[in-house]
Amino acid sequence: MAQHSAELDGVLLALADPTRRAVVRHLGRGPTSVGALAREFPITLPSFMKHVRTLESNGLIHTAKTGRVRTCVLNRERLALVDGWLAEQRRIWSERTDRLEQFATDHAKDTQ
Repeated sequence: MAQHSAELDGVLLALADPTRRAVVRHLGRGPTSVGALAREFPITLPSFMKHVRTLESNGLIHTAKTGRVRTCVLNRERLALVDGWLAEQRRIWSERTDRLEQFATDHAKDTQ
């Protein structure tokens, strides 16, 4: 996972913002035009485009322009970086709590 550290950092940074998380959540339902997405947020279009660029530069979305309409598509595979990292963290913490439980059980037996 270390080789993906910079990529993971970028994805997590992109997802740190609630507006960008809302965009990802919305795009989970399917491709949507930038204009339709932007209407959901009380910010200017240039400000919204900064969010789109951040998501795109970190590989979470792809955009394509057809005529005057730019459409955003979620890159679900990129979310696998976060899923993999979270799975590793769950494994680590599960092992730690298992060891703590074993220590407490052994210690309780020793004090009886």
